[in-house]
Amino acid sequence: MLPGVPEVVLTHPDKVLIPDGVTKAVLADYYAAVADVLLPHVRDRPLSLQVFPGGIGRPGHFLKNVPDYFPDWVRRAELPKRGGTTTHPVADRPETLRMLVQHNAITLHAPTARLDRPDRPDRFVVDFDPSGGAEDWPHVKRGALLAKSLLADVGLEPFVLATGSRGIHVVTPLRREAPYGDVLDGLGKALAAALVETEPDLFTTAFLKEKRGGRVFVDVLRNRPAQTAVVPYSVRARPGAPVATPLRWEELDGLTSAAAFTLADVPERVRRDGDPWAEISAAAASPRSAAKRLAKAAATP
Repeated sequence: MLPGVPEVVLTHPDKVLIPDGVTKAVLADYYAAVADVLLPHVRDRPLSLQVFPGGIGRPGHFLKNVPDYFPDWVRRAELPKRGGTTTHPVADRPETLRMLVQHNAITLHAPTARLDRPDRPDRFVVDFDPSGGAEDWPHVKRGALLAKSLLADVGLEPFVLATGSRGIHVVTPLRREAPYGDVLDGLGKALAAALVETEPDLFTTAFLKEKRGGRVFVDVLRNRPAQTAVVPYSVRARPGAPVATPLRWEELDGLTSAAAFTLADVPERVRRDGDPWAEISAAAASPRSAAKRLAKAAATP
């Protein structure tokens, strides 16, 4: 415990937040167990929280503004929004994670840019979102592998995440040299178009589900200002308490579901194998150079 940071006492530690025994205390213990690998992925990023005061069986809400009753030692970040500002919590220590659980937060989301340069993303996210059920899962994995190949071909190093929900995120670290609009247009839309052109029967960029025709949605819209993505090692607000889990690429072939890893097994996985994304920031490369290569490839007959 750091000086000036008191012990966070959980009220109602036996409150069930997720069915089958995931109480507030169990969730807090999980976040304590993975804090060393989770915190580097959120440090200096404003958080948005999925909060469920009555557990996931009752309505929850997104919390972005730090409530007045949060203690002073919880770091805050004030960011502009239309008509005013929002003061987000920032997690930079294990005690902050415990405080968030104390207030019934289950899942953490963060933007692809850091606080010191909120207009310059250092992550690029492609979300492969199935339109149907388990029958789409091989296509989701196929999309992730195609994205890996395309991104590597233009000089980027992608990483892969089982989201704990339905799909897969391919996340690529970037040098902070391009604003959001350039990253979305030069990388996002260009990559999505290339994927659809490669496998038009499997992938689509149609936002509306009724227009997807059963194809996997290649979602690059998280690469916009004020958009967020689930934080690695976050528990999802779903039965079974699945976890958004960073993978090694060689694990993808045997992966049976985006929710294959849960709160019960991820701490042991981390103790045994460490964090597959531990060096993600060191792999950052130029989005401008990659966008030029993508454009050149698209223009080549």
